[in-house]
Amino acid sequence: MAATELRGVVGPGPAAIAALGGGGAGPPVVGAGGGRGDAGPGSGAASGTVAAAATGGPGPGAGGVAAAGPAPAPPTGGSGGSGAGGSGSAREGWLFKWTNYIKGYQRRWFVLSNGLLSYYRSKAEMRHTCRGTINLATANITVEDSCNFIISNGGAQTYHLKASSEVERQRWVTALELAKAKAVKMLAESDESGDEESVSQTDKTELQNTLRTLSSKVEDLSTCNDLIAKHGTALQRSLSELESLKLPAESNEKIKQVNERATLFRITSNAMINACRDFLMLAQTHSKKWQKSLQYERDQRIRLEETLEQLAKQHNHLERAFRGATVLPANTPGSVGSGKDEDDENEFFDAPEIITMPENLGHKRTGSNISGASSDMSLDEQYKHQLEETKKEKRTRIPYKPNYSLNLWSIMKNCIGKELSKIPMPVNFNEPLSMLQRLTEDLEYHELLDRAAKCENSLEQLCYVAAFTVSSYSTTVFRTSKPFNPLLGETFELDRLEENGYRSLCEQVSHHPPAAAHHAESKNGWTLRQEIKITSKFRGKYLSIMPLGTIHCIFHATGHHYTWKKVTTTVHNIIVGKLWIDQSGEIDIVNHKTGDKCNLKFVPYSYFSRDIARKVTGEVTDPSGKVHFTLLGTWDEKMECFKVQPVIGENGGDARQRGHEAEESRVMLWKRNPLPKNAENMYYFSELALTLNAWESGTAPTDSRLRPDQRLMENGRWDEANAEKQRLEEKQRLSRKKREAEAMKATEDGTPYDPYKALWFERKKDPVTKELTHIYRGEYWDCKEKQDWSSCPDIF
Repeated sequence: MAATELRGVVGPGPAAIAALGGGGAGPPVVGAGGGRGDAGPGSGAASGTVAAAATGGPGPGAGGVAAAGPAPAPPTGGSGGSGAGGSGSAREGWLFKWTNYIKGYQRRWFVLSNGLLSYYRSKAEMRHTCRGTINLATANITVEDSCNFIISNGGAQTYHLKASSEVERQRWVTALELAKAKAVKMLAESDESGDEESVSQTDKTELQNTLRTLSSKVEDLSTCNDLIAKHGTALQRSLSELESLKLPAESNEKIKQVNERATLFRITSNAMINACRDFLMLAQTHSKKWQKSLQYERDQRIRLEETLEQLAKQHNHLERAFRGATVLPANTPGSVGSGKDEDDENEFFDAPEIITMPENLGHKRTGSNISGASSDMSLDEQYKHQLEETKKEKRTRIPYKPNYSLNLWSIMKNCIGKELSKIPMPVNFNEPLSMLQRLTEDLEYHELLDRAAKCENSLEQLCYVAAFTVSSYSTTVFRTSKPFNPLLGETFELDRLEENGYRSLCEQVSHHPPAAAHHAESKNGWTLRQEIKITSKFRGKYLSIMPLGTIHCIFHATGHHYTWKKVTTTVHNIIVGKLWIDQSGEIDIVNHKTGDKCNLKFVPYSYFSRDIARKVTGEVTDPSGKVHFTLLGTWDEKMECFKVQPVIGENGGDARQRGHEAEESRVMLWKRNPLPKNAENMYYFSELALTLNAWESGTAPTDSRLRPDQRLMENGRWDEANAEKQRLEEKQRLSRKKREAEAMKATEDGTPYDPYKALWFERKKDPVTKELTHIYRGEYWDCKEKQDWSSCPDIF
């Protein structure tokens, strides 16, 4: 497998939970939510894949950009679902599912089982083809009206369903809620056990030891039984001798009773011993069956791993041979399958067949990324050139990415189900930037905030803030390598006060979970601050990155304070195929001073969709909910806005301005800057990214530019970088253990102990969102001016 491809990735910003488009039975509109069509054959039950997000056109819901005509009336008769009985959390039956404008609601057979809701065209189809599956553990269930309800997992999949009656709808919703609660509980339990090692030889030894202990205890019981029998016989003999003595009649009666009780005690002890023997025999018999079943499952898992590894190697070989023979066509996702109906009997092809890029843009999986005349320059010459560039204001290139081979599967097969931040990764999967530098890249299009600060109209200002929000994703489309995880206490500054009017500071304020605080201020009248906590899960085929936290933007002149959260980033084809990244979900930007809002929808990619890829739509509304601007564009290219002018409708009321009439009010808010020349050989860095790791004098000793493993990796010395990375991580572990030991000692002594505190940020409650967050407390730039770094820890 190629080492030059990262099988993990970075995505900016916190995750946003996609809100459901409300709607009833009215007509659907463009951009109203996730995919709503039936997936083609073989889409399977994998949540989060392209197949699961297949769409055949938008479905019912409110909001969006362009209104559509009325939906066809649903079919009549036979729509009722029939319960499967049982506990209520398992159910199957007929429901109507929204497909597209042409076919409207279509009758489908739904099956609820084990926390998954799957559907088929008919009951007979259950034997061979599943049309789609949604995992209820991460789904939202919303009731629209008496018969309609919606199931959505936050953007990737949304099912608009209709039952035959209100009673039938309630039965389904109850069953779904029960199944969801059970699935959430099971997911929590699986996450808790996800970091445990799989069953091994140790477990087998432990089982055998347990059986030996049981057998020993039964032998002890048997010995005790023999002693009881022996003593019981002696007791009965003594009682018989007492009976032969000339004693009063009352004494004889008492002796007889004691004799009977001794006999009963001996019988009971014999029965207990026999029961213990039976238990041991049963345990030994069943343990053999358990061990046999366990061994079978182990063998199956090993065979599956070997098969997958072999498949990955074969795919890599074929891909290399194919690239050597021809050049891939420059097709775009939106141009494939646009003329097919979502119910056609098509075979489903995975993303490598759908999403292709020109050779000068596509991220090569194998082979050298150094081409033509560029490859004539050695790494030492490139490094020398780089040092010369650092003397200038900005550098325009970095050493080209070398080609290293690495067995990807040997690393990734043990990572399934774990958090990305807890997986030790070699630098082969990285790009020579830290997460703090990636956060700073949000400021690449800072001029949008400069223009927003000059706006007198708060709604126009919100349009520019929305465009700035979308622009932060533009660098992720080709950037499939992950950044370095910052060390605790690591910082990164970017001082562009003279050139662009702003300066920025980031600090890693927590290691587990990873959290970074960011503060940027501009003399053009705005402040941007955020704290990002990234959580991620690797599920074998795809990686979901779900950042948490709130971003704040404050404009000094007006006091307008905006907050928003960002969407989830998904990386597809982790093991096999060409890596590609998608953003999906919704963002709500709120002006806390005026009440204005902007809702942005990031439409997830779907093989069956006729929309352009990476589409983003939005609406800017005032506090009353009236729409003033609509936004349209893509998160990797551009964003435009249209002013909505109310026109008189047929019934005398206001109606939205039509699309062609809005063309006059079109304003280009943002357009992506072109990548530098030979960017494909330099990790697809933008002009700003190329300058971020350039050496600068006077920075704090904790600055990311001074991190040795990152610098070695940038200069192409990856083996040395990997060794240095291990040293730094071990140093960080020792520091953490030292803090834990100090905390434990302080607890035992009863003395106060201060936990780790960030150096330049202070953790306190945000006055607007009421969240606990790290807010910049000042002093950094004063310390830099004095060159007083005495308070900085030694982390490198």
